[in-house]
Amino acid sequence: MKHRVFIAINLPQDIKKRIFGYQEKWPELPARWTKEHNLHITLLFLGDISDEDLGEVCKITEKVALKHKPFSINLKNISYGPPKKMPPRMVWVKGEISKDSSSLKDDLEDSLIGGGVRFSSENRGFSPHITLGRIRTWELRNMELEEIPEISEEINLNFEVNSIEVMGSQLKKGGPEYIVLESAPLG
Repeated sequence: MKHRVFIAINLPQDIKKRIFGYQEKWPELPARWTKEHNLHITLLFLGDISDEDLGEVCKITEKVALKHKPFSINLKNISYGPPKKMPPRMVWVKGEISKDSSSLKDDLEDSLIGGGVRFSSENRGFSPHITLGRIRTWELRNMELEEIPEISEEINLNFEVNSIEVMGSQLKKGGPEYIVLESAPLG
């Protein structure tokens, strides 16, 4: 059986609640907003993997997590993303790039590849972000330019990362549902 899997940093409940509240600021934006309980930062998207590889992913993730100390993430702003994409594809919360989160992501990727887990590596620098909503581009294209809201919110939210999670994603009618398959505490 195949599982749609990614490795993520899950957010504390109070941070999820604060970020989720911003969705109400742009009711006219044609977007499929992320459900509050689904808000997270993806470290690595693995895609569809087998039962066998899933066991290996969980073991490797636990080992890698123990080698990294807990660290903080600072969420800086909410804007359209990715940068320079026109029309934009999403509304996202951008975090400050840190050595801690980047080295954790790189270590995970190298260890999984070294452990024989097959997935499509994105091979780009890690930029922590949370997808707040996915824009329905065709609807956005039908809006007048002045109807499209400006999205540029400066925020300052910090939280401590004490664990990373291997997450399963099930695509359902109302949007994806994410479940924690394995939680790996940081060292």
